[in-house]
Amino acid sequence: MTQLSSQAQISRLIHRFGFGPKPGQFAQLLAGGVASAQAAILNVPAVDSGLSQLITPTFAKIGSLVSKAAKFQDALQYYQLVFWWLDRMVLSENALPERMTWFWHGHWATAISKVNYANPMLIQNQILRQNALGNFNTMTQSMINDAALQYWLDGQQNLIAAPNENLSREFMELFTLGVGNYSQDDVTALAKSFTGYKLSLEAGTATLTPRIHDNSSVNILGSTGSFSPQDAVAVLTKEQFCQDFIAQRLWFRFYDSSNLQPDATLSDSFATRDIGAAVKALVYHSALSDPLHAQPKSPVEWLVSACRALNIQPSKLPTQSTVFSALARMGNTPFNPPNVGGWPPDQFWLGAAQAQERINLSQYLVSNGDLTPISSLPAKQRVAAAAMWLGVAGWGASTQQALASVASDPARLTWLALNAPEYVVNA
Repeated sequence: MTQLSSQAQISRLIHRFGFGPKPGQFAQLLAGGVASAQAAILNVPAVDSGLSQLITPTFAKIGSLVSKAAKFQDALQYYQLVFWWLDRMVLSENALPERMTWFWHGHWATAISKVNYANPMLIQNQILRQNALGNFNTMTQSMINDAALQYWLDGQQNLIAAPNENLSREFMELFTLGVGNYSQDDVTALAKSFTGYKLSLEAGTATLTPRIHDNSSVNILGSTGSFSPQDAVAVLTKEQFCQDFIAQRLWFRFYDSSNLQPDATLSDSFATRDIGAAVKALVYHSALSDPLHAQPKSPVEWLVSACRALNIQPSKLPTQSTVFSALARMGNTPFNPPNVGGWPPDQFWLGAAQAQERINLSQYLVSNGDLTPISSLPAKQRVAAAAMWLGVAGWGASTQQALASVASDPARLTWLALNAPEYVVNA
């Protein structure tokens, strides 16, 4: 069977389980070989030195979003939140925790377009980060108490006298079990177990109030009892369906969105609901060397990888609105997925509209970036050096010719390279 070269496998590792290399990082990983690169990707430090100077934002109370002044403050807080997270993605030395936080953001898709306030979105983001490589049951226990998710799926409207099944249905279908692995009776029973929450949305708190919680006995997936929300969540996460479903979602996002059925070893790696173990199985999976699993980058993934290479901290760009507006037009703004199903599959990002936005945005990034990794070299060395700089396994013949034709102009070469198919799509 044909296998990818070591260079191509390491390119997959650094782009899919991180957000692309910082200058010199790809060459360093190549020197150590695939096994060393796999170990390096999984070696998450207790403290990431790249994030040491970054301060988590705190948000002043705005109150009701009725006045223009309140809405303006709300928009400013959202901008601050987005660029804080983009900074984290770009500055992290080992980007795996941020990459997994991004994955879980798409999985537990919650949008500020409905939640409105930045603070509950920040709290949710921190929950996802704290559990990104931890235990899925622990994460899920935290997420049922998450104010942003509760409000996003109408949990505050789930009352004993008038149950709202939106949260319970999506909790099983999209978050824990998958389509077809539960019944309508399970949805109804789970909704009863999820009653009783009071939300303070701007503060980002969801409090279970016993007197308004339905304590009646219900049957969820064959388990009968009077369930607290935590008890009910535990019933879901122990199911074999949960084990298989989360393995499928990981496979879908990291290797192949056209095939939802990875081999059994990936599901087996998740038997104890250890996310880190499942990610390790992905990193060491034989699919890493399979040429069939090329994967386009989402706009955020492309942007962050470009900023890492160009030594750009997004929040320090002269006009943040240039980046924010481009991501919005491409439909991939952090904290604002299009629906509860999360971001579209990777092929979606190859449309003409997205391509034009990348072209325009890359010109802005190049004009503000550090081109030293190629500008310091003779022109004849720049095309090959650009591949090493950006973590590309190799340029195709057409791209090689196009880049060589502008090798005397480092800015134009970088601009073309950032839009080359070999960079936009991680082979």
